[in-house]
Amino acid sequence: MVETQTKVKIDKLVLAKLRGFCAGVVRAIDVVEKALEICGKPVYVRHEIIHNRYVVDELRAKGAVFVEDLKEVPAGSWLVFSAHGVAPQVEQEAKNRDLKIIDATCPLVTKVHLEAIALAKRGFSIILIGHAEHVEAIGTMGEAPDHIQIVGTPEEALTVQVKDPAKVAYLTQTTLSLDDTKQIVEVLKKRFPNLRPPAKDDICYATQNRQNAVKAMVPRVDLLLVLGAPNSSNSLRLCEVARGQGVNSHLIERASGIKEEWLAGVHTLGLTASASAPEILVQETVKYCRDHFGVTQVEEFETVEEDMHFALPHELEQIIKKGK
Repeated sequence: MVETQTKVKIDKLVLAKLRGFCAGVVRAIDVVEKALEICGKPVYVRHEIIHNRYVVDELRAKGAVFVEDLKEVPAGSWLVFSAHGVAPQVEQEAKNRDLKIIDATCPLVTKVHLEAIALAKRGFSIILIGHAEHVEAIGTMGEAPDHIQIVGTPEEALTVQVKDPAKVAYLTQTTLSLDDTKQIVEVLKKRFPNLRPPAKDDICYATQNRQNAVKAMVPRVDLLLVLGAPNSSNSLRLCEVARGQGVNSHLIERASGIKEEWLAGVHTLGLTASASAPEILVQETVKYCRDHFGVTQVEEFETVEEDMHFALPHELEQIIKKGK
């Protein structure tokens, strides 16, 4: 064991047992890896397949090329849509450029897209609760741009205007904070008593489970570290959930991002990983805490277990069957 290099001494590390990759993320990474294996290099991916630098860099090293603009993709190339989904205009542009599309959109995001289409056809004004700059929200907005408005705060919910107050529905980005979303919905319900909710909660099961695990765990820790990316909505929400429970929290991309000054007075440190953070970074962080902060006791905090799996996209399954 490496000797502790700092004056900080942590007695215990509490590790959320429910952490890391969700089924949608596993599927998205699998799609890119199988596409590279079967279709050959390069395979282009619109936007980061998931919001995690480590994962993106690993896939880039294997031959994936990540782009934001389809003009960067040579005509006739293989193109994967990221787990966050795209607007119909993007899909049409890809077809116009004769790109061979593999859609890795998370099925739970696809569900929200289909809900938006159905509500728009029925003439509803749709309020999308989410973050306007987030790629998932942009994709959903694109399904019915004349019917959807985005709301990100209770203050915005107080001022949003709709065509017919008696015919309003709301949808949500899948990676939001449960508590923040509840506050916004309460405001909207007061303004629009006939507000129509989604047929089934839009916030993804993994987001809910990881937030609930943090709520249950933080009373036992002095500080919570969240492994994730700064552009990852579900990562940021985990930090917010901890702070909402009165426990300070910091987002880190790697173990090396831990700052010693955060740990002053901390005896029990908590650690979790967002739905887009790989387990290898969790274990790297555990080792770092052992080596640098003298942690000898690591305890896994258990809440619920997940057993969710998503099938590969139909177009990829067909390619695999044909052996191409």
